[in-house]
Amino acid sequence: MDFEEAADALYAASAADFIATRNELAKQLKADGDQLGSTRLKAMRKPTVAAWVANLVARELPDELDDLLALGDEFREATADLDGERLRDLTPKRHKLLDQVAKAATKLSEQQGQKVSADVGQKLRETLDAALVDPAAGDAVREGRLSSALRHVGFGVVDESGEPTNVTPLTDERRQKARERRKVETAAEEEESAAARSKREKAEREQEEREAAAKTKAKKAFEDAVSAAQSAEATVEDLDNQLDEAREALADAQELVRRLGAELDDARRAARDAQKESREARKRYNRL
Repeated sequence: MDFEEAADALYAASAADFIATRNELAKQLKADGDQLGSTRLKAMRKPTVAAWVANLVARELPDELDDLLALGDEFREATADLDGERLRDLTPKRHKLLDQVAKAATKLSEQQGQKVSADVGQKLRETLDAALVDPAAGDAVREGRLSSALRHVGFGVVDESGEPTNVTPLTDERRQKARERRKVETAAEEEESAAARSKREKAEREQEEREAAAKTKAKKAFEDAVSAAQSAEATVEDLDNQLDEAREALADAQELVRRLGAELDDARRAARDAQKESREARKRYNRL
């Protein structure tokens, strides 16, 4: 094992085991005859929790980290070109990618028994953002040997104690691969957006068709109701006329009954008078 391998193994160890791992690896380097490497390893500082999680990203999420650094390249190119439209397009991608990487790193960390507090999560995000903004910070994060979280302060990048960081350049090949992945993802997002737009437009058309059908149905129901009301009114008017005619007929009949009753009474009186006169005439005749 050489120094580089020992350093990688040291920063891959859990934060709790860092000191013991460092002592063990330093002894091994010394035993292998690398006194300088042993001394250099002993000088390496224990990472803070945020730095340990950032190192975890470098080891376990290299493609995602490369995508982040490649996006940083795009930001710098757009800034150099004074391309405001492109910067506006890249900004939401920046936030989305930072959220994705930070969320994935938090999950990995907790799976390995290291909880991530809100403060650690914020420092992790600042470190990832510094890696995106500043190439030197991106190289330092990519190396996976941070001892402190990073933060971009407008004129450069510092760690939690204000000390500079060691850097290892990211190769052009890896940056190109990251750019190609970004193009594929962008195309997929645009395709997804087109599909979502098509789905939304279809849903809107179906909704319009449902509303039109409902309106047609409601209009027909209204027209049927108006027609039924008009028919009912006509029936009422007809029955009312019939009732008036019946009442008039009834009045005429009642008048006829009254008149015939009166005539019957007169006839009865006349008959009685006639019968009386007939009896009296008979009596007069019999006396003769």
